[in-house]
Amino acid sequence: MFESHPPTLDQAWARIQAIDPAAYAKTRNALDGAVTGLSPYLSHGLIALTEVLATVAARHSLPVQHKFVFELGWRGYFHHVWQHRGGEIFQSLGEGPLPDGAYLQYLPDDIHQGQTGIPVIDAAVRCLYATGWLHNHARMWLASYVVHVRKVAWRVGADWLYGHLLDGDLASNHLSWQWVAGTGSSKPYLFNAENVARYAPAEWHSPGTVIDASYSELDQLARTPPKHERSVHKSNEAKAAQHAPALYPKPPSDLGLNAPDPAHVLGRDVWLVHPWCLGPLPAHLPEDVLVLGLYVQDFHGAWPWSANRWNFVNTRMTELTPLRWWGDALSIGQALTGARRVRSISEPHLAPWLENCARCEAKSVLFPQINMRCDSFSKWWTRAVRGMETAADLLENTKALPC
Repeated sequence: MFESHPPTLDQAWARIQAIDPAAYAKTRNALDGAVTGLSPYLSHGLIALTEVLATVAARHSLPVQHKFVFELGWRGYFHHVWQHRGGEIFQSLGEGPLPDGAYLQYLPDDIHQGQTGIPVIDAAVRCLYATGWLHNHARMWLASYVVHVRKVAWRVGADWLYGHLLDGDLASNHLSWQWVAGTGSSKPYLFNAENVARYAPAEWHSPGTVIDASYSELDQLARTPPKHERSVHKSNEAKAAQHAPALYPKPPSDLGLNAPDPAHVLGRDVWLVHPWCLGPLPAHLPEDVLVLGLYVQDFHGAWPWSANRWNFVNTRMTELTPLRWWGDALSIGQALTGARRVRSISEPHLAPWLENCARCEAKSVLFPQINMRCDSFSKWWTRAVRGMETAADLLENTKALPC
């Protein structure tokens, strides 16, 4: 379960070439199933959804309703919600099983250290810290336990998980937690030991624990206000405490970053690369363009990253340019004023700072923009693929989208 993700284009494309959509549809819920493991590369822009689907569709005839295409849609849907609701995604979008005030506003130490005594939870935490990645089913189990069993506010759990994930995407992560919590869906997501035994390897199985219960019992637990922080009884086989890695609001000192310096860009045509656009440089760039890497302190101060993620991103960014800046948005903007022209790729994680200092081109998208706000995935999906029958139809529609 401890899967590595080298930050290279070769690794991303090897994973794309290995995709078997039939096996994916059949086994994706299992922790050892035929999942793609592409999320870190997609989140950081090494590859785009259009490239993934085009490559797979060239080898396999896929209806647009195929499970593989359908699952690609979740990333598009979550960004649709973020576009329409902005900062509201960081607050409960609806009512959960309990009022927001009923939940703890901190993550208990035994969860944070992976020492709850519940094998599935502790294994998930160890995997998260070791690799920066978790199978989606493991993320759902972890979130459900944190919110519905331990009564921790979903936002607390979402912020914690985001910081440690290589693929942490604010829309996908926080809205997924809301879906599990029941504040962004019609009901809370629950799981039990039987579900874990069906989809996870033996060392994750959790018989005789608090989750070894019926769904009706777990639903009642989710709707029962806590009287106090629930005590945790650790089994004799509980793993040794996991030292929780630190989260860093600024980059480690060994990444080789520079402070913003006007002399670097004076009179130059500049192309900015940032942590969410780490794919190949655009073919249209002039030969004398200065490629400049950018980390915006204003973002990272609010959303710190693990050392794993800093290294993943910076390793790839260093392949694109040796010159990388770390600074606040104001100092970056001032340093760039002497450039002849500054361009980049738009990115909601860096709004509005990036747009204030560069002319931004639109990101590549697979699904059409839906102007009407959709508050459920099913409504958004129906509109996004209306009139389409195959994956090829979706790709043709993508080509026709305005840049």
